[in-house]
Amino acid sequence: MAGCSHCNTAMTQGEGMQSAGVWALRPVTDMSQADFHDWQTLLEARTGVVISEQRRAFLQTNLSARMRELGVADYASYYRQVTDGPRGAVEWSTLLDRLTVQETRFFRHPPSFEVLSQYLQERLAAGLGKPWELWSVGCSSGEEPYSLAILAAETLQGSELPEHFAVTGTDISQGALSKAREACYSARRLEQVSDELRERYFIAQADGRFKVVPSLAARVCCAKLNVLELAKAPMSGMDVIFCQNLLIYFRRWRRRDILNRLAESLAPGGLLVVGVGEVAGWQHPQLVPVADERVLAFTRKG
Repeated sequence: MAGCSHCNTAMTQGEGMQSAGVWALRPVTDMSQADFHDWQTLLEARTGVVISEQRRAFLQTNLSARMRELGVADYASYYRQVTDGPRGAVEWSTLLDRLTVQETRFFRHPPSFEVLSQYLQERLAAGLGKPWELWSVGCSSGEEPYSLAILAAETLQGSELPEHFAVTGTDISQGALSKAREACYSARRLEQVSDELRERYFIAQADGRFKVVPSLAARVCCAKLNVLELAKAPMSGMDVIFCQNLLIYFRRWRRRDILNRLAESLAPGGLLVVGVGEVAGWQHPQLVPVADERVLAFTRKG
């Protein structure tokens, strides 16, 4: 861990470890209003995520846990550490994994997947052109992109091109992406998966978990992407974009900005699915709302 040597550059390695152990037993001081403001500002500037006063305890708990591991005594020192050039970037990535909400499951919000299933059936009936490209924005530990892959595989089953699709999952958390690539999940994460689909697309493991079958996992690629940098993302001509349970962490103006970027990434006729209630009053000249009050979804004209 680079942080220990950074905080105590004059210490020997043994002294540093001893110091960290001592600090681990001491309570970290409460976060001052100034500290909270600094961390709020840093998180929003780097990720777009807004930490409200109501989530202050969440921030303090996660920061203090990491600070104890490193032997850092106060929030200001740790702030300097994570903003200290390349060395800080490594620690920032570690911290981000702690602060990223990763609680999700397969087929979260079933109505959205029902809309997707109907959309894909209509696309299949219209004839297959280029392979379908589906994108899970803020894919966390992978449940959503694999859910998209299962629906695409189910739709194309029996067609002349059963593997005529690819799914991309993107997330800012390297830790979440590692879990997504491992593609192994507890039974609780599969509660919305039918027995038939579980039998077809998962392999039961000795530890009670379920691993996505290799043939399906091969259709899914997970990559690191900060949604504040969508303009730089090589994502265009997407047939389906899912962006659920992500926008709630952003300011309203930034939500609209992100959605505008996603709309531009859709292929003509493509489908954009957003979390219900995550944005109000947003419109885009190229998008038409899907007529289903259970979901918030749009198709692109053309």
